[in-house]
Amino acid sequence: MIVCQGGHATLSNVIWGETSFVVPPRPPPMPALIRLTALLGLALAGSLGAAPADDIQRELLAGRYAEAIRQAGDAVRAAPTDENLQILLVRGLLDVGRYPDANIAVTDAIGRIPESIRLRWIARESALANGQPEVATKMSLEIRQHVAGRSYLYRDPADLVTFGRVALLLGADPKDVIDKVLAVALQANPALRDGYLAKGELALGKHDFDLAAKTYQAGLKQFPDDPDLHAGLAQAYASGDREAMLVELQAALKTNPRHVPSLLMMVDHAVDSEDSAGAEKLLDEVVAVNPWQPEAWAYRAVLGHLRNDPAGEKLSRQNGLRYWRTNPLVDWLIGKKLAERYRFADAVSYQRQALRFEPTYLPAKEELANDLLRTGQETDGWLLAEEVRAKDEYDVEAFNLSALHDTMAKYATLTNDDFVVRMTEPEARVYGHQVLDLLGRARRTLTEKYGVELVRPTYVEIFGDQKDFAVRTFGMPDIGGFLGVCFGRVVTANGPAANSGQPANWESVLWHEFCHVVTLQMTQNKMPRWLSEGISVYEQRQADPAWGMRMNPRYREMIMNGKSTPVSTLSAAFLAPGSPQNLQFAYFESSLVVEYIVTHYGLEPLKAILRDLSGGMEINQALEAHTAALPELEKNFEAYARMQAQQLAPKLDWERPGSEMMAPGEEKKLGAWAREHPENYWALRIQARELVEAKAWPAAVRLLTRFAELYPTQNGADSAYWQLAAAQRALGETELERSALTRLAEVDENATDATLRLMELAEKAGHWQEVERWSGKFLAVNPLVVPPYRYLAEAARELGDAPAAIAADRNMLRLGSPNPAEVHYQLAQLLHRSNDPEARRQVLQALEDAPRYRDALALLLEINRTPSLGPSLNPTK
Repeated sequence: MIVCQGGHATLSNVIWGETSFVVPPRPPPMPALIRLTALLGLALAGSLGAAPADDIQRELLAGRYAEAIRQAGDAVRAAPTDENLQILLVRGLLDVGRYPDANIAVTDAIGRIPESIRLRWIARESALANGQPEVATKMSLEIRQHVAGRSYLYRDPADLVTFGRVALLLGADPKDVIDKVLAVALQANPALRDGYLAKGELALGKHDFDLAAKTYQAGLKQFPDDPDLHAGLAQAYASGDREAMLVELQAALKTNPRHVPSLLMMVDHAVDSEDSAGAEKLLDEVVAVNPWQPEAWAYRAVLGHLRNDPAGEKLSRQNGLRYWRTNPLVDWLIGKKLAERYRFADAVSYQRQALRFEPTYLPAKEELANDLLRTGQETDGWLLAEEVRAKDEYDVEAFNLSALHDTMAKYATLTNDDFVVRMTEPEARVYGHQVLDLLGRARRTLTEKYGVELVRPTYVEIFGDQKDFAVRTFGMPDIGGFLGVCFGRVVTANGPAANSGQPANWESVLWHEFCHVVTLQMTQNKMPRWLSEGISVYEQRQADPAWGMRMNPRYREMIMNGKSTPVSTLSAAFLAPGSPQNLQFAYFESSLVVEYIVTHYGLEPLKAILRDLSGGMEINQALEAHTAALPELEKNFEAYARMQAQQLAPKLDWERPGSEMMAPGEEKKLGAWAREHPENYWALRIQARELVEAKAWPAAVRLLTRFAELYPTQNGADSAYWQLAAAQRALGETELERSALTRLAEVDENATDATLRLMELAEKAGHWQEVERWSGKFLAVNPLVVPPYRYLAEAARELGDAPAAIAADRNMLRLGSPNPAEVHYQLAQLLHRSNDPEARRQVLQALEDAPRYRDALALLLEINRTPSLGPSLNPTK
């Protein structure tokens, strides 16, 4: 949120706030101004009747630009001192890319209405469009001078909005602009359209998307069909809710099918969806309205880059700079979209070019900071982020990054030849070495498998707070649903502490993300999202049968109902999935495509596809080169996916009960249906629940045993193994309970309740290797609790593994053992046997916690009789 920091500014502060400008180089001299009458005679000839301003505005908002310009021209000839008509004429000319004509028109208008600050504001926009930034600066300063000299003339709400816009531009406090200018204007005139647009644009510029959304929603209550307000709301939703964004864009385009801001956002979505053809078609619609729209040509440059067409990329960029040759927005946008496709080296070059055009252009500086941080260039990245924050303390993203930098400065750093791992100090002490071990194993396995030499080192950042992870990864704290992200050489991940509400196997997550490191570097970051995610999920399953995603009832149903996405458009399924379930299915389906390719064509063709992508080949072309023609590939994959779905528990009946039986009050009918379908998946679930709730344990065991036999690979909360183990425990059938829990733990990477119980059972039976096995499984999900370390320490002592026992004891102490005296004593025993002088300090700590601890006193006496151990407390350990 944009909040006030410090004292309350007066209106004079808003007007006279500190201002500094960096004036770009002077462009070529302007051509002599042509009188507006000549312009109208050449370009605006039409009927002699003059339409009122409201009619012209409706024409503009509906996308009938030529008619709006014609009507505005006629109206201006009839009433040349009407400010609103003059503004509408210039607005129309700018909308269709007639930038020189707009300059002529606005210059003549200011000559006729010299006191107008609203005309000067649109003159500023026209000057920028024509590549005259110093004229734009002059217009802003003139607005301030007019208001400061005769403020009583500018109390009209529309003038207040213009004053607020220029005050913000000249360095005024954003909170003051909102509260003391825009709020006053909207209070005076709640139907002031420009007030909502100005406030929404301010919020978007500061990355305050919540405020932006509320502002545009308020505006839409006044103007429900306004395309500019719908597009603004879509932009507020873009970073968090693509479905809502698309709804707003459709609403805007319903009113104005030629609405350029909405079309450009649809282009952006198509580029993100890797739908180049769709993006090109939309861009054709944009340039049909405005042939020189800078953002449209910037997107065309992006598409040229992505299809390995440097000549097309260069020409598109030049077209985007046709009228303003130093417009930083063009290079900023190209770089931003390339960074989103992980082309970071080129993205950095574009941002640096934008900053050469305008060194104070904060969007480019902020994007460059993020790009540098995502490529491991942290020193320069953090410096730039701090520059942005110092220049604009109300930019939410910059503020978040600054706070994160302070947090990460306290992180521990673990290194070896291949990795730099950063994590919170407490977590690093507990399981940091396991992180390095796991990453090392992943590196050896995957680099050998894919035949790739990685750039050293790989940076891995593990966060103890989900919001810190989101800020580091996305710039904003309220983006959830991700466990980890890879940028090529930099991996960010939520640690176990950040996943407390939704446990996740951190070993599986890091394996997945490191696989991205391999494939992204192998392709030079030139791979579609679906293939990148698909390989990573596939490799999780290859590494451990319990890891990753596998066919389940939901995915089976989606495949059998034809809900799969064609391979050619699979990346789009990640952008606006409609539900978390659909997003998860996109990951699974992608991995199934990879599995299909490896199964039917082999690993070498998959690697060849990755090498072709590195050379700039488009994904569908690479697929056809090494598998089959795309229509055939998609057809064959669909058949493969259906076959895999049908092979899930093939002896089960998968027909769902009718919706009428699922209604409240129909439990008896549903129960009767379940009993009539003894091997139906849904019926077995219903009957099992009824039997467990009734504590009919023998019957529950019989039914659940059959259920597990029919569906032996089911994991998660719906698995029959959970209820079966509970029923067998209730009956005292310990060995059968252990067997059910074992099968569950072997197929479920997050089954910590099962592994904890298995540790308990193995300890009682003296099966110490099993204790070690299950404690390891548990710690792969949550290494930040004491119980697994207690079991692990005991098993290690019984197996004679002193180093493992010592490490487990230390972690118990770090995590707050409920019986620290006993742990200190056990640790002292192990250290004493190793002739480590720290033993004396540990036994003293045991006695400090429990002064009458006889065994500890005896151990202290024994240590004191050992000359080599007696004198030193070794306080450094």
